[in-house]
Amino acid sequence: MYVAVKGGERAIERSWDVLAKKRRGDPAVPELSVAQIREQMRLAVARVMTEGSVYDEDLAALAIKQAAGDLVEAIFLLRAYRTTLPRFGYTLPVDTEAMCVERRISAAFKDIPGGQMLGGTYDYTQRLLDFSLLAEGEQVADATIEPKTPKTPKTPDTSAMPRVLSMLDKEGLIEQERVRENAPEPGDLSREPLSFPVDRSTRLQNLARGDEGFLLAVGYATQRGYAHSHPFAGEIRHGEVAVEMHIDELGFAVEIGDIDITECQMINQFAGSGDVPPTFTQGYGLAFGHSERKAMAMALVDRALRADELGETIGSPTQDPEFVLYHSDNVEASGFVQHLKLPHYVDFQSELELLRRLRAAHGADDIKENAA
Repeated sequence: MYVAVKGGERAIERSWDVLAKKRRGDPAVPELSVAQIREQMRLAVARVMTEGSVYDEDLAALAIKQAAGDLVEAIFLLRAYRTTLPRFGYTLPVDTEAMCVERRISAAFKDIPGGQMLGGTYDYTQRLLDFSLLAEGEQVADATIEPKTPKTPKTPDTSAMPRVLSMLDKEGLIEQERVRENAPEPGDLSREPLSFPVDRSTRLQNLARGDEGFLLAVGYATQRGYAHSHPFAGEIRHGEVAVEMHIDELGFAVEIGDIDITECQMINQFAGSGDVPPTFTQGYGLAFGHSERKAMAMALVDRALRADELGETIGSPTQDPEFVLYHSDNVEASGFVQHLKLPHYVDFQSELELLRRLRAAHGADDIKENAA
């Protein structure tokens, strides 16, 4: 139980003042602007948008600044702001095959239709500190960054870059998601609480909002033998996709903007069953921005959680939907852990009194035994 704290308002207000000063740091050092965070900390912005469930780079950068770089706190801030936004409707599913690709790789095939596009990646850096970045004002004439300007529309080259997994699909060697007629509408975790059993679409929503560190650890566990998987990165894409919304008054869909996303399709072996021959199965991950590690971890966990669907033996927590999905949300996890800092005076006093009584009774029993 929680106990209301009477008084202390002045101390709390002073705490806010101290927090603001600590966030600002040394006044002699130029203040970090939201625009600078948005443009120069794009990976952090992408994570906050993904786990905060809001695609807005400026708001994500603002949350990072307000949280002084604490990404979990920034995600909490953005998630809280999200609850105040009106809902106009649902967009159509994005067509990632029509993505304006900035980076596209496959670890399963060397030669793929359209070729591999390395793009910007830390994969081949030497992980050595670049001390040249300590120089002030590097390649920047003016410390002030202009507001973000609309990007020039790009024309996607869909014909030159078909899905890598389609190469396996032609031979019938991999399962493929097929569009089913009269398929039920996917659930919406932002409006309905998580309940079990859970379908795959709802599970993927949960994983997309899940903490990257948690998913990374669970995904790592699946690779160390705590799941029936031997994954290969079939394809990882990063780029922009168009977002469309169906307008009832017009009777057709219109494009309302573009978003930057990362998509990962993992290939895993499946020994087959009595009805299904041996084949490759898939794990799927998708995240806002350039978020390859999150998308890959999500794909690994998605495949592990399909164990029951594929008739595999569930022998690890990584394959248990309730264990994974109930503990993946960092907003809930952070709140539950950090609430221990709040007053629990009554709880502790009751346990303290109980312990004293038990100790007294234990001492009385010892005296009786010694007397006997």
